[in-house]
Amino acid sequence: MNIIVSAAPDESDASIIDAALADYNESTVGAADRLALSVIVRDDAGVICAGVNGQTAWGWLYVQRLWVGDSLRGQGMAGKMLSAAEDEARSRGCIGAYIDTFNPAALSAYQRQGYVEYGRMEQFVAGRDRIFLQKRWA
Repeated sequence: MNIIVSAAPDESDASIIDAALADYNESTVGAADRLALSVIVRDDAGVICAGVNGQTAWGWLYVQRLWVGDSLRGQGMAGKMLSAAEDEARSRGCIGAYIDTFNPAALSAYQRQGYVEYGRMEQFVAGRDRIFLQKRWA
């Protein structure tokens, strides 16, 4: 057996690991029905100024990334995008959503949307905690 550590793994090797784990998980808990979900906000010129990237799987929306550009911060855009993503997740049969952050402003925005903390990594980076939140609607 050889254990190899790499900062630049071969893409086919990474795909084999991903597929094997997906197969194992699905054999023990059922099909993930994994589907990407993005919410894009463009200005009148078509430039992306905010967005959400995530996925739905096993009946949950996972919000992987949420970004609001400077011109839209403080205007409730995060909440509007989360609502749009949650509506789509509901239409896919999801029962809830989860997200994590180490940004205090983002934490407040998520809590205003009804997300509640279920875990915390203290002193994650730069004196900030990483906070894990969820929201159930079913």
